[in-house]
Amino acid sequence: MTWAHSLIRVREFEIETLRKRLGAIMEAKTKAELAIAMLDAEAEAETAHARLHAEAGWYLVGFREGWKIRRARAVAGLKGVQMEEQGARDALAEAFTELKKVEMVAEAQALAAAKLVAKRESAALDEIALRKTGT
Repeated sequence: MTWAHSLIRVREFEIETLRKRLGAIMEAKTKAELAIAMLDAEAEAETAHARLHAEAGWYLVGFREGWKIRRARAVAGLKGVQMEEQGARDALAEAFTELKKVEMVAEAQALAAAKLVAKRESAALDEIALRKTGT
């Protein structure tokens, strides 16, 4: 049974490591989403400023072009983080599946060992009963 407990502990450690990785990925995803929201808010503020001040309207076109490039980079980064998140979730699900398999094997082995012990005890008791009856 020692090997089964060791293997279960290894699988649980792997799951914990994957959970930590997923947490870090979720934090990166939140930062990327926040960066996109900040860029959008900056664009809205610049557009509002251009509406109020005519001379700022001249610079709005250049600002919009730069904003589109920065936002496209941020969106691409977010998509990369989302793909990484999906991979981490899949790996975590696979790790849980592997843990369950090991636990089932360990449980089946323990059950088989218990049956064997019960069978031996029953045989020993039968032998004692036969000796007492003198057969």
